[in-house]
Amino acid sequence: MIDWLNGFIPSPISVSWSERIRSCIGALIGITITGIAMRSFNQSSVLVPFLVAPMGASAVLLFAVPASPIAQPWSFVGGNLISATIGVTCSQFISDPVLAAAAAIAFALCAMFALRCVHPPSGAVALTAVLGGPGIHSLGYGFVFAPIAVQSLIMLVCAITYHALTGHRYPHTKHDSNAINNPGGSRQEISRVELESALRRRGELLDIGTDDLASLLQEIQMLAYARSFSGLTCGDVMSRPAICISTKTSLKAARDILLRHRIKALPVTDESDRVIGIVTWTDVRGCEEAASIAEACDVCPERWTVRSQETLVDSLMTAMPETVEAKTLLITVVPMFAKHGHHHIPVVNSHGRLVGMLTQADVVSGLYQHSQAFAGIQRTV
Repeated sequence: MIDWLNGFIPSPISVSWSERIRSCIGALIGITITGIAMRSFNQSSVLVPFLVAPMGASAVLLFAVPASPIAQPWSFVGGNLISATIGVTCSQFISDPVLAAAAAIAFALCAMFALRCVHPPSGAVALTAVLGGPGIHSLGYGFVFAPIAVQSLIMLVCAITYHALTGHRYPHTKHDSNAINNPGGSRQEISRVELESALRRRGELLDIGTDDLASLLQEIQMLAYARSFSGLTCGDVMSRPAICISTKTSLKAARDILLRHRIKALPVTDESDRVIGIVTWTDVRGCEEAASIAEACDVCPERWTVRSQETLVDSLMTAMPETVEAKTLLITVVPMFAKHGHHHIPVVNSHGRLVGMLTQADVVSGLYQHSQAFAGIQRTV
């Protein structure tokens, strides 16, 4: 019983307070301008209502949910005009007000479906034409023009202008693209035809346009794609096992290791495998070039050559280089490569011991392979 009652609890509204306030101010402005403008239609012989009740419901749709298909200009204006015409006709040809009201609502809804201009407040317009009293009945088909057509157009102009001034998109027109490109390199696309087919299979009217649904699906896919990287760590993409050297390694030995393994950096570790420095190919070449310059200048060439060969890496290495733990999220390390000029980052475990090496190539390869895996999952959905 409690679960059944909990089903009536409305879901939270995912609308920011700034958007709520913007909508309220828009409705205030729209109704105020419409009411003031309609006063000019009041004549001595026939009193035209300066506001009809359905306009309040329309204001909610136009200013609070402008993305809804039932709030678009044709739905709003077309639905009101059609419903007003049908309501006046029923009131004139059906004497029983109950039957006239029921017929007006039913025929108006049928016409709105046929003409693709469903607008819920328009049902109240048809009802007003039947049950509005002598003042409304005296207007006859003039009720379609004033107040309905005039008020609808004024309200529509207010909505379009207000949304434009506040940086909001209205009306929601069709997008140029007919497909959603899946992120992550997938070639599979969700076409507009497929979306429309899926909506038709549901067999009910959903309060969202096909284009907005397509845009929403694309945004959801992008969020899912970004979220999929949240679990990718440095340990998942690093190069292993890590090739390292000690502080007692000579320059020649370090050079040979770099060439043999075709790498460009060597972490320097202590007896506990903790990283205390790093030697790069640039460091090695710099020392060799210094020896070449000395030889070219005939400044004790033999001494420089021997010295360059016997130099230990502890005199060349960059001490205490920046490291990352294997459990560190890869997405947080990307800026270190992109903005801070890092090319090689030693990866350590929770105890600070070397477990791998992270390079720019590892990052790119890891992101690419992960995106391909994500794309494969998308294709199976």
